[in-house]
Amino acid sequence: MSAQGSAPVPTPQHSSVFNIANVLTVGRLVMVPLFVVLMLFDHPAWRFAAFAVFVLAAVTDRIDGELARRRNLVTNFGKVADPIADKALTGAALVVLSFLGELWWWVTAVILLREWGITALRFAVLRYGVIPASRGGKLKTVLQVVAISVYLFPLPEPLHFAGHALMAVAVGVTVWTGGDYVVQAVRMLRRSGTGRDA
Repeated sequence: MSAQGSAPVPTPQHSSVFNIANVLTVGRLVMVPLFVVLMLFDHPAWRFAAFAVFVLAAVTDRIDGELARRRNLVTNFGKVADPIADKALTGAALVVLSFLGELWWWVTAVILLREWGITALRFAVLRYGVIPASRGGKLKTVLQVVAISVYLFPLPEPLHFAGHALMAVAVGVTVWTGGDYVVQAVRMLRRSGTGRDA
């Protein structure tokens, strides 16, 4: 067969780190200190602004993930920066709310310990395999964002119970999914140990 009749062999495409998905991720990181500063101003207008920044940052989390998958813009930088940006945003919101006396510190501690603990666990077992994000984990993220958003929005006093109820559900799902990830990690380590002994 001649060279002219041969079908061209497609070359693998590697997305540049400078793409729209990563720009949105970096933008979300930049919004975190802006959000914190706005929260520290004791005025309803600044509180609305902080709420808007938080919601905008949360929306970009959804958008950059969709863009990365649909347009083949997944990069190693994005894989690392995206979860860091997510945890920085929710972590900053929880800490500031607790600092202002609007959220119990134990709630913030439980969520942050779970988030960073599972992140550390994923890195620890990375040599044996990847623990994928579960549906429960995604639900946990949505519940956390919604609960925090309710806390951030200046609701009248009688409606504050809505934020407490949502946060209680978010904490429950956060703890439950954390336990599920630990079980997955233990099973993965057991399988790897059996494979070495065989």
